[in-house]
Amino acid sequence: QVQLVESGGGLVGAGGSLRLSCAASGGTFSLYGMAWFRQAPGKEREHVGHITWIRGTTYVVDSVKGRFTISKDNAKNTMYLQMNSLQPEDTAAYYCAAPSRLKQILTTLPSDYAYWGQGTQVTVSS
Repeated sequence: QVQLVESGGGLVGAGGSLRLSCAASGGTFSLYGMAWFRQAPGKEREHVGHITWIRGTTYVVDSVKGRFTISKDNAKNTMYLQMNSLQPEDTAAYYCAAPSRLKQILTTLPSDYAYWGQGTQVTVSS
């Protein structure tokens, strides 16, 4: 069973930066990759980006492109989300997720992910 634990959230002013971490355990060697999602109050969970575990191929959505970067440290089984130039509209609970071991694809749909972390809150003040 894969366990995911996020950390690094907090309160930051507009234009500031935060780095989120997602530590994975429980058989991560067989995962194709991992993803970041976020969910603001009253809104649907939104895909932010993802990274493949072996090649490190990344994808981020247009709304965060140029500001957010996804990276990983395989030795630590940890994925990161570096967030720069944060804006109030980035305020949300941020979640990391991983697909089941049988699913060798990363998508933008929350329903395609079997494992989720508990989330970490990011609040950006104006």
